[in-house]
Amino acid sequence: MIEYIKGSIAELSPASVVIECNGLGYFISISLNTYSAIQHLKSTKIYIYEAIREDAYALYGFADKQERELFSLLISVSGIGGNTARMILSAFTPNELCNVISTENVNMLKTVKGIGLKTAQRAILDLKDKIKTATFSDNKGEGISQNSEVQEEAVAALTMLGFNASASQKVVFSIIKEEPLSKVEQVIKLALKRL
Repeated sequence: MIEYIKGSIAELSPASVVIECNGLGYFISISLNTYSAIQHLKSTKIYIYEAIREDAYALYGFADKQERELFSLLISVSGIGGNTARMILSAFTPNELCNVISTENVNMLKTVKGIGLKTAQRAILDLKDKIKTATFSDNKGEGISQNSEVQEEAVAALTMLGFNASASQKVVFSIIKEEPLSKVEQVIKLALKRL
């Protein structure tokens, strides 16, 4: 098993990176979170998840172990493969995803491309207890779970206004993080300025 690859960044796109290490170029699929973490670097260390099947051998890379652990949990859910798990990790930061799952926010998870209602429900059902016992769930989730209704309503309103669901979700989430006691109207007004 490959634990990590450390080397210089030969090529980089929002979906993949090629890391050159000892004369070999490794093509690694990455999430947007990892892309954001490494985009200004010349060399990096990427934690690896190897997906070995009869017809394919793929490397998925992550800027930290926490994201890799979440990836492993996501692909353990029936109906979620490597690329879908990567899409989920591109839509949410690890802490956001933990909060979405622990607050059972099916609607938020459904906004990810390729995730339908049944898959979202199954993911939450399968992972809720695993997320709680995992080392990466933080205590900040308590305030956020109380705000999940405000968050859902604000995202729904912005989506109805024609804004992209995942972009709206990110903005709303960051507003609620900054001002946890905001009402839906305040969140929507602030989000409209940022979108």
